[in-house]
Amino acid sequence: MFDIPPTVRFIGDQDVVAREARNDFGRPGYGGPCPPPGHGPHHYRFKLLALDTETLDLRGGAGVKDVEKAAQKHLVGRAELTGIYERK
Repeated sequence: MFDIPPTVRFIGDQDVVAREARNDFGRPGYGGPCPPPGHGPHHYRFKLLALDTETLDLRGGAGVKDVEKAAQKHLVGRAELTGIYERK
């Protein structure tokens, strides 16, 4: 997600006025981990970028790399969480 309003304190089942980037499945939104069975552990990275602007001037459905590139010139802080998942 990007262009999340600074007043948002929770993202869940509620309606949030934000845009969703196109994921690795080629669709907007979150698709969840889905490595091939028996392929070993896969790493999933969740990034939070703090920006000095409220919008990135991108359309919903922009690619993740497009969002990260547009965010670089406005970046003031970042955090990253890596999850590991394996299907046996």
